[in-house]
Amino acid sequence: MRAAVPETPQWQHIVSSPLKRCLEFSQELADDLQITINVEDNLKEIGFGEWEGKTPDDILAEDSEALNHFYKDPVNNRPKGAEPLDTFSERVWDAYLSIIEQHQGKHVLIVAHAGVARAITANILKMSLDDVYSRLKIEYGAIIRSSIDEGSPPRLLVQGPG
Repeated sequence: MRAAVPETPQWQHIVSSPLKRCLEFSQELADDLQITINVEDNLKEIGFGEWEGKTPDDILAEDSEALNHFYKDPVNNRPKGAEPLDTFSERVWDAYLSIIEQHQGKHVLIVAHAGVARAITANILKMSLDDVYSRLKIEYGAIIRSSIDEGSPPRLLVQGPG
């Protein structure tokens, strides 16, 4: 994540997932940039049901093919008790809209997880989360930009180099 931070970031505020890897990075970055930060519980990654708190090795010990199936088709091969995709998408979208409302006119960095980025992207593009999961690969530390002009819906910004 540190490698993805631009040389002169324009962010004026950070909103972070409460989960450790996001929160620790967010707190460090907020200190470095001397900007404010708050934690948004609804930016947590999708609930993984019976896989919560388990390592990949733990999961593989129970079912040697479970992770392979999940990575090939995460929509249809989710663990038992996993958070429903529509519930997850709605939770994340509501958090995103709240962040927009609270920080109008500011450049805000949201530090969260790939599933959260997919949920926001799916809502902006009016795509199903199923389609976004199968068609959008998000690397660790990726930055996806959105823009909100007053009176218009959010849109994604894709920038070239420089």
